[in-house]
Amino acid sequence: MRSTKARGLTSIAILKNGKLSEKRDLFNPPAMQKLRYRFKEFRALRISLSLKFIIGTGVALTVAMGVTLYFLSMKHEKLVLNQVDLQAKALFKQIVLTRKWIADHGGVFVLSSSEKPSPYLSEPEIIDLKGRKYIKESPAMVTKELSKYAKKEGVYWFHITSLKLINPENAPDEFERDALIEFEKGPAKESSSVVKDGTGYFYRYIAALYIEESCLKCHSHQGYKIGDVRGAISVAVPMDYAFSIIRSERKGLMLASLVSISILMLVLYLMMKELVLSPVNKLKLSMNKFSKGEKTGVSVIRTGDELEDLSRSFVDMADSLTEYHSGLENKIKDATKSLAEANERLTELNEKKSDFIAKVSHELRTPLTSIKGAMDYLTAKLSMLSKTHGDTGDIPEFFDVIKNNADRLIRMVNDTLDLERIESGMFDLEQGDVSLLPLIKEVITGFQSLSGEKRITFKITSSPGIIVYADEERIRQVLINLLSNAIKHSPEETTINVAVRESAEKITVSVTDEGPGIAFELQEKIFDKFYTIDKRRGTGLGLAICKGIIEAHRGELGVISREGEKGSTFYFTLPKAEISPLSRGD
Repeated sequence: MRSTKARGLTSIAILKNGKLSEKRDLFNPPAMQKLRYRFKEFRALRISLSLKFIIGTGVALTVAMGVTLYFLSMKHEKLVLNQVDLQAKALFKQIVLTRKWIADHGGVFVLSSSEKPSPYLSEPEIIDLKGRKYIKESPAMVTKELSKYAKKEGVYWFHITSLKLINPENAPDEFERDALIEFEKGPAKESSSVVKDGTGYFYRYIAALYIEESCLKCHSHQGYKIGDVRGAISVAVPMDYAFSIIRSERKGLMLASLVSISILMLVLYLMMKELVLSPVNKLKLSMNKFSKGEKTGVSVIRTGDELEDLSRSFVDMADSLTEYHSGLENKIKDATKSLAEANERLTELNEKKSDFIAKVSHELRTPLTSIKGAMDYLTAKLSMLSKTHGDTGDIPEFFDVIKNNADRLIRMVNDTLDLERIESGMFDLEQGDVSLLPLIKEVITGFQSLSGEKRITFKITSSPGIIVYADEERIRQVLINLLSNAIKHSPEETTINVAVRESAEKITVSVTDEGPGIAFELQEKIFDKFYTIDKRRGTGLGLAICKGIIEAHRGELGVISREGEKGSTFYFTLPKAEISPLSRGD
């Protein structure tokens, strides 16, 4: 047999799902390493203040420049179109003035040797004294010839047209026809549009021609009168050059915007680095030094702005914390000293209390044992006297009362002494190999008289040969207490089940009765010392001692019960251990 001593709590334990588990399992090194790795990953995702500033400034400047560039581009394009429109209108007025001059002079004669005169004019040709032929040209004919010449040169071209044609060559195209119809309907006098054909983009401008007095010489037979719309002149100006200018200007604006954004971002970054980031880094360094206890590195950062105010506030706070910390350290030292003295005093008082209880228990146990022995002797004598002299009255009953109370006092003294040893960590265990099934049968046999009064039967469920390494007397004490409580709270003619189950790591012994259930809020309290459900019976030390015994064996004592349901199960577990050398026969 080996003797071991139960020590105090060697590790902090927490309650999880109704079971105790060691706290060190929650802080094992692999879990901490994984947590630190996750934290480093999170820190790596952070973006520095300077990068945030650059990104935010870049986005803001890009959006602002983009909007500005868009409106400037639209304004420039509109300006170019206005210039082209003014050019087209100037050409139109020049053509109209030329036509008016020709009409006012009755046409012009041009030297020609091959062209045929117009059949629509009176006196269409003349011949000079030298025999040279001159053909008369009307305003419309001059306009057409000038248009061909201008188109040939590639500068611009124009076209005279009408809905009432004299010359089929002046037939309107789609753009001209739509404009002429609008001129006929209402107040519209001009129209313009940018169109595209197979050669490129053109700015088309068309304006109405009105009948004047000089026009009636050629068109009076068509029914016109002064002020009527005779037709229109459309001017086409090539837009390729204008569009090339617009594209070139857009590229220039875009390049200038990019350069401006880059310069602004660089300037803003340098300003922020010098005015904000550098002081903030200094303040951060001061905070880190202060957090590490380096008070010499804390100083005001001279910037002349809000950062200096912030730095000064931090320095003031650091001074206040330092002063407070110094005062707190002195208070802690004084409090620690007082606590140490109080702890020493409490330890001394606890030792004296334990020594007092042990001595009182020992001194009480000796006379109580003598009283019990004397009562047993007197009871035997009274039994003999009753046999020889007859009835002895009620004296035996009083002796039984005295004997039962003496037994109760002895149990209370023993329980008190055991509980004090458990709490002081001086609880001795004489451990060895214990066969559970014979021990359970032995304890049950001791309750035959008490269980017989209530006609209670016992049912044992266990595999033979289950052996634990434990203190046999202490395990017997636990079984006696659990079975005694089960008998006490079981109705008559019921069954108490005792089961032993073996698993890979532990052995569980359970005692199940058919008594009333225990309320959930009371299931933890019943293991406290001096707590009893039935105030009239018991001292409230039995289950507390059992709990201390089982925990000294590194096991667990618990209860499974529900209020309002029949039956409660008290169980205790013992860890499986290697069989001792004695049981192996070594």
